[in-house]
Formats: sequence, C-alpha cells, structure tokens
Amino acid sequence: MRSNNLQYVPRLDHLRFAAAAIVFVFHWYHHFFGHWQQGSAIRGVALITDGYTGVSLFFVLSGYLFMSIALASGGAIDYASFIRNRALRIFPLFTFIFMVALSLQRDKFEPDHLLYFFATNLGLTAPTSGHFVTGAAWTISVEFCFYLVFPFVARFAIEQGPWYLLRLIVLLMVFKVAGYAVSERSNLMFYSTLLGRFDQFLLGMLAAQLFGAAVARRQVPSGLLLLAVGAMLVLLEVQARWASFLSQAPKNPAWIFWPTIEAVGWSLVVVAYLGWRGDLPRRLGALFERGGEISFSLYLWHAVVIFLVERLVGIPALSGVRTVDALLVFLFTAGLTYGVSQLSYRTIEQPFLRLRRQYTPGAASSAPGDRAG
Repeated sequence: MRSNNLQYVPRLDHLRFAAAAIVFVFHWYHHFFGHWQQGSAIRGVALITDGYTGVSLFFVLSGYLFMSIALASGGAIDYASFIRNRALRIFPLFTFIFMVALSLQRDKFEPDHLLYFFATNLGLTAPTSGHFVTGAAWTISVEFCFYLVFPFVARFAIEQGPWYLLRLIVLLMVFKVAGYAVSERSNLMFYSTLLGRFDQFLLGMLAAQLFGAAVARRQVPSGLLLLAVGAMLVLLEVQARWASFLSQAPKNPAWIFWPTIEAVGWSLVVVAYLGWRGDLPRRLGALFERGGEISFSLYLWHAVVIFLVERLVGIPALSGVRTVDALLVFLFTAGLTYGVSQLSYRTIEQPFLRLRRQYTPGAASSAPGDRAG
C-alpha cells in the first residue's frame, strides 16, 4: 500500500499481509477445529492456536510506520489532515461492518448502541461483538484512539528522544498493575483496551526511532532475521502454554506484562525483516504486496467468509482423508477470502483513499492506497 506521506516500502505490505494471514489462520482453525480452547498440549503450532498475536503485529506496525513518517518530517504533522486521512482510511469499511453488526443485532438494539461506533472494544453489548462475523472490528476503536494522540506523542518523542517513549511505557505499567488488581477479568481488559495495547504502538514507534536509520541501509544479515523469527516463535510457544488468552482463567498476572513482551518480539521481527539484505522471490513478493494493500479488507471480511464456508460447506469427504479434505477447504476459504477482500478494497476502500492528502511538509508523493499513510 502506498502513502502520500512516506516513500513506499513494499516490505511493510509484506508484514501487514503476514499479520492478516496469521489472524485468518487462527480464526479458521478454531472455527473448524479448536473451538476457542487453549491448545497448550499441542507443541510447535502456537502461531496457529494463539494466532491472535497477529493483532499485536498490526499494532506494532502502525506505531513503526507512523513514527517513520514523523521522523521523516521532523515531527511536523498537520493534526487535522492526519485525522482526516485516518478517517478516510478506516471509517468507510468500518462503518459498513458496523451497520451490518447493528442489523444482525436488530432485536437487541438500543439507541445507545450507536455510541459503540467509537468504542467497539468496550462493554458487553457492543453490536460488533455480538457475532463472530463482525467481531474483529474491536481493534479499530483501539487503533483510532492511538491515532488521536499519535501526533503529539511523536513530536514529544522526537524532541526528548527515545526516553520519552520508555517513560510512557513505565507509566502504563504502573496502571496495568493497578488494573490487574481492580478488574475481575483483567485478561480481557488487557487484551482489548488501549491500556493493554498502547505500549505495543509505543514499542513500534520506539523501534522506528532507534533502528529506522539502520533499517534504511538494509544491512541486517539473514541470520539475524532467522534469529528474530525463531525467538518470536519460541515466545509464542511460551504464551500458548502459560499466558494464552484462550485460557479459562480470567486473571493471569502474566498478562500485566505479556502484551509488552509480545510487542518487543514483533518489533525485532519488523526491524530484522525491513533491514534484511535479501529479497523474497519476485512472484511471492508481488503476492505479499497485493495482500498488504488489501489487508484491512482481509482483516474485516475473513470472519464472514470462514463462517459461511463452515456453515455451507463444512469439511466434506472429498478424498476420504480428513487431513487432506481439511487442507482443501482451508485453501478454498483462503482463496475466497482473498477474492472478496479484493472486491471490497476496490468498491469500498479505494474511492475514499483517493480523497486523502499530504499531512507532512515535503513528504514523498506517491499513489494513494495504503492503510497507514
């Protein structure tokens, strides 16, 4: 996806697509097989059983990309234009999904449900949380809250240096400890609110501030990339065993710190991949770039496609081998999701993306189309 405010970086699209794919695989697995139960007995597949971690990658990427834009402009961001761009990027498709959610919850509708448009991640009666097909929309409210404060945080971080972001993370941690003591369901609170997630954006920003210049020189050897990815996979195995959000325990002290630890791991992966000396094969890279471009649609449409395939198709006995049949259904669901997301992007998102404008002085001008610019 391309931005009006930063030179296009294809690898950011690769990572966006990876994040969307991780969430898709997680939801497909649990909708068909896992049934949202903790998979701690299964070793080596935590990226699937606990693939909600893709949301953390999205948040880290947002922090990294926006901070890169801020650094390139010296922190000079026109606030009104920035928020306008963000609204044009997320609200058309999000509004569509929100109205679908209101329709699905017609018999339970209350006038105050309209206020959930800005807080789909809060409360027990948010319309989007009423059904699996619209449930993923909760993250949009969290991300938009980040957008509201980002230009200020970025400016102060540039003026005061990386220690400013670190101080914010420490202050958040104090409230997280208090939140754990106060909340009866602290895991859910940390998982779905800005208190639990803000440091993930901040760590993405910190990674850009500390390593952005080195990343631009593309001097990261393959060994460091493999090490970062391997460390993240090990971290996810630890999460699946001792800190899984799917655990039946509503309060786990590990969750006070876990989103922060998870974000550190993803930040290392982002830095290592963006600065990697090598390149993906051309066709694979092109696929990932296109997937990144439509990643917002992929994220908000995949659940309804998974739901319909499970209801209308299930796992038919095509080959007589259930594993093969499941793989075929998975590939069918993935292809259908990709096609529907392409249609959504071209119909709902792209016309509004053309209305965006530059919000930083002297920014690189390129064709509109990205989630973050």
